[in-house]
Amino acid sequence: MKKFQTLLYYCYSHIAGAEQFADDHLKFCKSLGLVGRIIVADEGLNGTVSGTQEACEAYMAAVKADERFAKTDFKIDDVEEPSFIKMHCRYKAEIVHSGLRDPNIIDPNRQTGKHLEPAEFQKMIDQDDVVILDVRSNYEHNLGKFKNALTLDIENFREFPDKINELAKYKDKKVLTYCTGGIKCEKASALLLHHGFNEVYQLHGGIIKYGKEAGGEDFEGKCYVFDNRIAVDVNTVNPTVVSKCFNCGKTTPKMINCANPECNEHITQCDECGEELQGCCSVACTSNPRKRKYDGTGYYVKVPQPVNVAKK
Repeated sequence: MKKFQTLLYYCYSHIAGAEQFADDHLKFCKSLGLVGRIIVADEGLNGTVSGTQEACEAYMAAVKADERFAKTDFKIDDVEEPSFIKMHCRYKAEIVHSGLRDPNIIDPNRQTGKHLEPAEFQKMIDQDDVVILDVRSNYEHNLGKFKNALTLDIENFREFPDKINELAKYKDKKVLTYCTGGIKCEKASALLLHHGFNEVYQLHGGIIKYGKEAGGEDFEGKCYVFDNRIAVDVNTVNPTVVSKCFNCGKTTPKMINCANPECNEHITQCDECGEELQGCCSVACTSNPRKRKYDGTGYYVKVPQPVNVAKK
């Protein structure tokens, strides 16, 4: 049995005094010995935390005991070791950066796409009148995506609103949105509804929950995650590898961050190119004097990285 767990979760729920809450929540997480990354905003929580099973159970119980977050859906992975090195809890304007801050337009608690459980999503994806829409960034869907999914050329989710006109031709279709854990779909589906799309759905719990409850069927490749693991397997039914090495084009499931910290590009890279380029995305990046030592994983803790200090 694996000793540790990693929790992925979010909850849209107004937090009064969110900046103070972030400081207090950081102190609480540290008291449990958790590591991870949590974003706190006036609109709610978005986090991935990791620790012992006992610590994770205590954390989930405490979060759900707060009536503001009672509806939080935790995605739980058993892991060999914690998925982070440090504990961060920061206050930001949004729990997922979209630039959509007008509650009259986007408020996931008021209007969002119809939530589909994994089994329901699985039944709908092959229907003729359905469009499967991946709302994630390029580096995520390049690593893995649902079969026949429509992907968008975006580097960050905040670019999603600019793609609405491109999607207008699907207004009369059933649009099934999905992302890693569901948080981006809450705002993406709300925006689509605001712009007149007739039927908008979202995969409840995202790719991660789909993998656990539906075996990940027809999800091609791996799923990018925002912790030390970088990528996780999802499909146990009909798995495939779809991503190709950024440098040589060879099929590979491996995702790395460029070893040049001034680049830090997310790319898929085979082991051979990784060794040859010392974990960099290009020959030019290998000459950077700040180049990090490549250990074969391609994951690096960002340095320097400010850490919240609980107020005394």
